[in-house]
Amino acid sequence: MGAAGYFGTVDYVFMGLYVLILIFLGFYLKRLASRSLDNYICGGKNIPWWAMGISGMASFLDLAGTAVIVSFLFLLGPQGLFVEFRGGAVLVLPFMMLWTGKWHRRSGCLTGAQWNIYRFGDCWGGRASQLMGVIATVLTTIGMLAYLIIGAGIFLSTFLPYPPEHCSLALLVMATLYTMMSGFYGVIFTDLFQVCIILAAVIYISFKAFTGIGDVSEISQVAREVTGNPDWISGIPKWNAWVPEGYEVYKHLIIFASFYLVRTVVAGIGTGADPRYFGAKNDRECGKLSMLWTVLMTVRWPMMIGIAVMGLYLVKDLLPEQEKMGEATELIQAAYPDTSKPGWGALISDISNRPENHDPELVAGLQALLGAEKWAEKMNLLSFEGTVNPEKILSAVLMISVAEGMRGILVIALVAAALSTFGSWVNLATGQFVNDFYKKWMRPKAQTKELIFASWGTVIGIVTFSFLFSRTLDSINDIWGWMMMGFGAGFLVPSFLRLYWWRFNGSGSAIGTLLGIMAAIIQRLLWPDLNEVWQFVFVLSVGLVSSVTAALLTEPTDPAVLKKMYLETRPFGVWGHLKDTLSPEEREKTSREHRDDIRALPFALVWQTTLFLAPMLFIIHNWKGFAGASMICIVASAALYFLWFRKQPEGNYYD
Repeated sequence: MGAAGYFGTVDYVFMGLYVLILIFLGFYLKRLASRSLDNYICGGKNIPWWAMGISGMASFLDLAGTAVIVSFLFLLGPQGLFVEFRGGAVLVLPFMMLWTGKWHRRSGCLTGAQWNIYRFGDCWGGRASQLMGVIATVLTTIGMLAYLIIGAGIFLSTFLPYPPEHCSLALLVMATLYTMMSGFYGVIFTDLFQVCIILAAVIYISFKAFTGIGDVSEISQVAREVTGNPDWISGIPKWNAWVPEGYEVYKHLIIFASFYLVRTVVAGIGTGADPRYFGAKNDRECGKLSMLWTVLMTVRWPMMIGIAVMGLYLVKDLLPEQEKMGEATELIQAAYPDTSKPGWGALISDISNRPENHDPELVAGLQALLGAEKWAEKMNLLSFEGTVNPEKILSAVLMISVAEGMRGILVIALVAAALSTFGSWVNLATGQFVNDFYKKWMRPKAQTKELIFASWGTVIGIVTFSFLFSRTLDSINDIWGWMMMGFGAGFLVPSFLRLYWWRFNGSGSAIGTLLGIMAAIIQRLLWPDLNEVWQFVFVLSVGLVSSVTAALLTEPTDPAVLKKMYLETRPFGVWGHLKDTLSPEEREKTSREHRDDIRALPFALVWQTTLFLAPMLFIIHNWKGFAGASMICIVASAALYFLWFRKQPEGNYYD
């Protein structure tokens, strides 16, 4: 079957309707978004909290991330969740739910970069910090979009007779157009539409996986045959987990999960500068939208473990002799000795979809090794190392194990997830660039129409650089690991210190961010194969030393600016002399809020982890593990309710 034959008439009808609805929403919402820059960036604070919570879930459920997580679940079973403590498990959400979201909302700012002026004052240090905030956000967005582009290209090229870069380019054009026109309104309302499609996919895959597999012992046996993992069904991380070649770095899973958790805590306590929080009406809405965001993220995990377990059965039936994949890879690399890992996906796609363009002896040899039946499908699973490519399991399951008609809906659902994440990142970077660079430094008297045009140009520029950067990358796990543990660590320290230490100033923030980012880029250029742990340690150390040193060697923040920020935001940390300016009643009220937020944190982290783990154990029929995870989740939920949620005010704490 040619790649184009994977879709039937019903599939194409659904795809056409999806594109038409997106185009309609883009043009319809353009009028609302263009009323003001405030509307374009964060919806003018007129969007309901529940809509922003649903949008948050859609923005975190990306296609490339789904493919990466499915690959780890395919290899490790439910224990793959703990590898994704580095980012995919989104354990920053509890911090945003409990305190960082409302702290940023209280500022009245539009963007995280503008918040730096609010925190440090409109002086050299504040403006430098604002500028570095813009640069960090734009560079992060370029990296994240490159990651999305690779994932989308790999995924779509499995179904369509085109190379990965052509598929991702077509998707980018469509996503860029509607994101440019509709701004934050487009992000929110297209997300609401796309979440409906995503939920349909989740229900279908979860039900199909749950009813189409054997009992837990059969699943365990299939997993052992396919992956070699003897402990695939367990949800408890192991000290020495089984991992295949190329993934040895994750062998000591407990150590890595613990380290990733530390990284998440450091990142989490500095988060909250999301347009959804700047667009929330009060403190309570910040908590509610975060809680809804977290609960909705749960649906992702049964779908992903469902795809992973269906992938086990698929590989077992399709490739009973996996050692022949190594021989097939050797044949291809002998015929194309100059092929690098970044170009492997395009080469495999072209051989699979256009065998007539390649050496007949090579094609015949590959068909003899892999078998002529479903040859193209087997080829698409072939990795550069000569093994099953776990990052292709997602697309292979949809290609082979899902019926026509539903296949189109599922592909649309995952494309919708990619577009939601794309829109959120682009809107975040565009808002900061236009509001905090173009308007602040270049055209302070610019009218709304000019600022909207500047936003459109910024979107095009960011997307172009992202596409070019994606052409240099090896795999989605490669760029995801570096973005989370390397580049992302470059500005963790400044993000943290600005919220918790009164003496930290704009100079420390700007210099710490600059040197942290430079350290991450240097590491990528000089030591690209550096272990993720050492990436994080190296970059974080540079950021810490440079931030603290620069802050202590320069003048403190203007006391009037600092006092205003503290009285409006009320953060905890090293703020003693400012807290002493409060009345005894206000001091006690502030301390009580801080105690409630901090005490709830460990229960929120456990609640979220088990909320994700329990449905996965249910799907694979691990009833004992499911009962245990569910009980822990119930206890954590009760503690979270009594320690935190029931104490939340109807509006704001300090009205």
